Amino acid sequence: MCMHPTIGDTLEQTVRRQPESAAIVYPRKDHRWTYAEFDERVNRLANALADLGVEKGDRVATLLFNGSEMALAVYACAKLGAVFTPLNFRLSSEELTYIVTDADAQALLFENATKDTVEQAHDDLEPIEHYLYIDDDVPDYAADFYGLLEAGDPAAPETVVEEDDVYAFIYTSGTTGRPKGVVHEHRSMVEHNLLCIAEANLTDDDIGLSMLPMYHCAELHANLFPRVHRGATNVIHHEFDPPAALEAIETHEVSVVFAAPTAWNGLAQAAAEMDADTSSLRLGMYGASPMPAEILERCMDELCEDYLQAYGMTEIGPCGVFQTPEEQLTKQGSAGRPALNHDVRIVEPDGLPEAELERGEVGEILLTGPCTMAEYWNRPEETAASLRDDGERTWYYTGDLGYLDADRYLYVVDRKDDMIISGGENIYPTEVEDVLFSHPAVTEAAVVGEDDDEWGERVVAYVVGDTDADELERYARDSDALANFKRPREYYLVDELPKNPSGKVQKFKLRTDD
Repeated sequence: MCMHPTIGDTLEQTVRRQPESAAIVYPRKDHRWTYAEFDERVNRLANALADLGVEKGDRVATLLFNGSEMALAVYACAKLGAVFTPLNFRLSSEELTYIVTDADAQALLFENATKDTVEQAHDDLEPIEHYLYIDDDVPDYAADFYGLLEAGDPAAPETVVEEDDVYAFIYTSGTTGRPKGVVHEHRSMVEHNLLCIAEANLTDDDIGLSMLPMYHCAELHANLFPRVHRGATNVIHHEFDPPAALEAIETHEVSVVFAAPTAWNGLAQAAAEMDADTSSLRLGMYGASPMPAEILERCMDELCEDYLQAYGMTEIGPCGVFQTPEEQLTKQGSAGRPALNHDVRIVEPDGLPEAELERGEVGEILLTGPCTMAEYWNRPEETAASLRDDGERTWYYTGDLGYLDADRYLYVVDRKDDMIISGGENIYPTEVEDVLFSHPAVTEAAVVGEDDDEWGERVVAYVVGDTDADELERYARDSDALANFKRPREYYLVDELPKNPSGKVQKFKLRTDD
């Protein structure tokens, strides 16, 4: 019987090919491990977890910033058959309790930076049987992570893990409300590795920098996993800091980096003020939103020439559509075309998957491919609403609105739930935001609908930047790109916009604050 490899297998295959190649570089703790050394530590942690009583199928949660410990934990779970459940280190104690309870997690890894949250929630974290602490001064209710690691058996665990076993629960970061546990299996993630390796032209000579959160699937699935699978080097930074990232690119001769457009903007601005050598950087990868032309041009001037965009979501793996470096200028504003073994359709919102709209017509974006989630954990109704079969393939209903142009390039217009209906007219916030973003003093902008007795909804804008409402109103009124009925009726100047870990603005929080 032909068996497809698992996530643990991809590491072991790399070890057999190139045991002495650099695998993990974590400057914060002076870790520099070859693939053989990394694999031995992964085995030790997997066996240590097994010795605690963690079994195949048990959930192991992490509340960690980036670090070598995250890389060890995900591969240890993969080899043990445990279900990796990485959590946002910014969670409140209430949110932590909700997800731990929903996932029924048996173990929790945490650190000094997240200890207060864990201790606030401690009495309510009833499923957790084992706490593992990665820093010094281990709390009395927790085990010493590195002590367990040192005592663990270095041999590969004997657990049989198969391709259709669950690899992880990745909780959605919540652009619309309560997070849901996205269930991914081993085979779907190995397939995802292959398409990311192909699209980024990864080689074992590449050196990648992980600086955005590794608990999020963009950094974990689209960057760490493919690089380990291919045998590239992984430099890990505890958290995102533009000057430190630029220094890392120079020091470690980093060749590939992923960041959201807002983070790329921060890197480009820092590069303009620093004397950092970024000549080793051959490819910048981004997602969460198209790269505004101004930011793309700035990044090309300050950092590197080639950029690769991925569009998708946690449920897709996350990459379902790619825009190549050659298409960044010729198809600016596009998300690209379907990834290998993937396809895209546009239908009426919530329409049948076989009822495809004509080119250029705006509708809901459907995606299909081998990396799609198995289900939402414990949510059969939401799973049935999001995954629908047309008799040949299963399609994921993204909740995004968009269209395909004549060349079948995908353009994302907006979230279905974010569309504003004012006076019977459909208004897509993105087109209003694009106009505001073109103002030189505007750093960020988010447009939402506010309830209005006369019009149903009125357009309002939340803006970050060194400007004022009168200037923004003049600018919007003078713009040839914005019809009068689409202009914001109110401007709220704010210090920052609420975002999820992938950089997407959480508009439901803005609507809540109205």
